[in-house]
Amino acid sequence: MRCFIAIDLDKKVKKEIERVQKIVGSHFQGKLVELENLHITLKFLDDIDDITMDAVRERLSLIKFHSFNLALKKITVFMRRSIKMVWLEVDEIPLQKVIDDSLKGLFKRKSKFIGHITIARVKRFNDEIDFMRLLGEMEINKLKIDVTGFCLKSSMLTKSGAIYKNIQTYDLS
Repeated sequence: MRCFIAIDLDKKVKKEIERVQKIVGSHFQGKLVELENLHITLKFLDDIDDITMDAVRERLSLIKFHSFNLALKKITVFMRRSIKMVWLEVDEIPLQKVIDDSLKGLFKRKSKFIGHITIARVKRFNDEIDFMRLLGEMEINKLKIDVTGFCLKSSMLTKSGAIYKNIQTYDLS
């Protein structure tokens, strides 16, 4: 089963993302991430078998960490030869290192982790330079994200997009 660990987002954050998506969405050909699929990935596990799944669930259940807040920082892009993803960067996430440490021996550590919310996947642009100018001028409401827990999720890829399901939710104290 294809899995990842994530932080879900509340309605006010999704509303701000929807506002941003409406502004940027007309400047490229691609796909906006559906509101119900928006999240912050803490660790991508890829395809895991039942034995590994049991070990992951057990280790995640032992994590002791406190609730905390994050803020939206800025809108940016992921680029190889051209822009492929549009995302909102968030504050540093201390929980990510804790999760990485708890899964040591099962998965490789993530060396460069940047907390973010993917809001669009890009296929083509009308004018990439104009789009980058738009992003530079865009104001993001730096909303707080209350993190009171995290989820282990499954991801099923379909022709119409990914379908995410919560396998287990973990509360922070």
